[in-house]
Amino acid sequence: MDIRKLQRAIVDGLEDVKAQNIAVFNTEHLSSMFERVIIASGTSNRQTKALAASVRDSVKSQGLQVLATEGEDNGEWIIVDCGAAVAHIMQPEIRDYYRLEEIWGGKPVRMKIAEARGGLVKASEPAPAAPVRAEAPRKAAAKQAGARKPVAKKVAAKRAANQAAAYKRVAAKTPRRTGAAKKTAPRR
Repeated sequence: MDIRKLQRAIVDGLEDVKAQNIAVFNTEHLSSMFERVIIASGTSNRQTKALAASVRDSVKSQGLQVLATEGEDNGEWIIVDCGAAVAHIMQPEIRDYYRLEEIWGGKPVRMKIAEARGGLVKASEPAPAAPVRAEAPRKAAAKQAGARKPVAKKVAAKRAANQAAAYKRVAAKTPRRTGAAKKTAPRR
């Protein structure tokens, strides 16, 4: 099964009913149960139910299988299990509360956008060929010269400098107590 075809069919079904904030995440490294998690929002119970029905119809029209659908009785959070991909259709309040993007959102998947349509390419339509662009002269020169520096080292050095500066600020604000500075009662 082609996972890209399945995720495209699910996103098409969501777009057909005007789903909001569609996010696709690659979860191959997190779970062996599925490869993609697709999260979308609907504005009402009626819309989330319509989104789930549209996803089922879109996936089945591509000759793919829908294994299960959960949560349609109340419509606040509906899960459509398509095997290699799982669609979570939620109302915005539920989505904000559970924050699935934090759990599954390690690797977002970027989907190609059709320039002529102004939207995403439908699974039933052939994908347009990407135009071949010449590299900018600076990029080509930088690649040839090997001028790229590791970003991780720069970030680590900046963090260390910030931590050292923060330590110095805290140390400067904290008064030191020495033996002479302590008040002692005079001896009699």
